[in-house]
Amino acid sequence: MNACTHLTFIRDVEPHTPLGCEDCLASGSRWVHLRTCLTCGHVGCCDSSPNRHASRHYTTAGHPIAESFEPGEDWAWCFPDEILFEPSPSGRGARSHV
Repeated sequence: MNACTHLTFIRDVEPHTPLGCEDCLASGSRWVHLRTCLTCGHVGCCDSSPNRHASRHYTTAGHPIAESFEPGEDWAWCFPDEILFEPSPSGRGARSHV
C-alpha cells in the first residue's frame, strides 16, 4: 500500500465560496460535483465536470490534496499519490456547506 507524502500541505482553510466552482462561476460554466483544495481553499469542479477545475488547480498551483465539498461526504484525494482518504484528513468530517 502506498503512503501519501503530501499531508504537510494540509492547512485549516475555509472554502473560497459556498456558491459553487469559483472558476465555473466566473466563466458561466456548469459543474457536477465540487472539491475544496486543502492547501488554499479553492473550490473547483470534479473530473466529471466539463472543465475539471479541481484537477486543473492541482496542475497549476501544485496543491496536492482536495476534499469533497458535497454535503454529507467525508473524503479527500491526493492527486500525485492517487490515494483516497476516508475520512478526509482535514478532520472536519461530513458537514453541510450551504
